[in-house]
Amino acid sequence: QVQLVESGGGLVQAGGSLRLSCAASGRTFSTYVMAWFRQSPGKEREFVGGIRWSGGSTRIADSVKGRFTISRDNAKKSFYLQMTSLNPEDTALYYCAATAATIVLSTPRRYDYWGRGTQVTISS
Repeated sequence: QVQLVESGGGLVQAGGSLRLSCAASGRTFSTYVMAWFRQSPGKEREFVGGIRWSGGSTRIADSVKGRFTISRDNAKKSFYLQMTSLNPEDTALYYCAATAATIVLSTPRRYDYWGRGTQVTISS
């Protein structure tokens, strides 16, 4: 079993930055992929980016490439979403997710474990 807890959301002005954290617990993650998704009211859950726990390779969605980056801290069993140049379209509930996989998957249903989400609101 894996538990995920997000933190770091908040209200930021357009052009600002935020760093989201996801703390993982429950088991070892060497064979896991960790990812960030987001969802706005009335929209489907959208893949933002992910990272392989082993090796650290990342995959970032085209919609946020160049603005968002993902990293991890093995010792803290945490991974992060650094968001810059935020705009109102980035407003959403951001979730972290985990699954056993060898590549970063972009489909929400492929992930077995989810956090409860952290709200990010960007004001214009």
